[in-house]
Amino acid sequence: MELNEALGLAIKNLRISKDMPQEGLGPSQSYISAIERGKWKPSIEKVEQIAEILGIHPLTLLFVAYQTQTPGLKQEDLLKKIQREITSLKGCLRLE
Repeated sequence: MELNEALGLAIKNLRISKDMPQEGLGPSQSYISAIERGKWKPSIEKVEQIAEILGIHPLTLLFVAYQTQTPGLKQEDLLKKIQREITSLKGCLRLE
């Protein structure tokens, strides 16, 4: 499954879990439908807006999308990988 399809499915599943219509996430039902079907790729700004409406952090939405894309990937393993990468980047990116 391609990432934009996984992102669309993640958005759809989260939206449905919150009992929200497609119109509640964006400018139009057809726009959100196209994203949910993986036909359109939302911008970073649109991902941020959708996540805010869903009441989650944009990175949580992307995390769920990556898990959807790779069903065998365990949540704990992905979180550990992200933590290791962030830790290794602290010196070069001056992250605190």
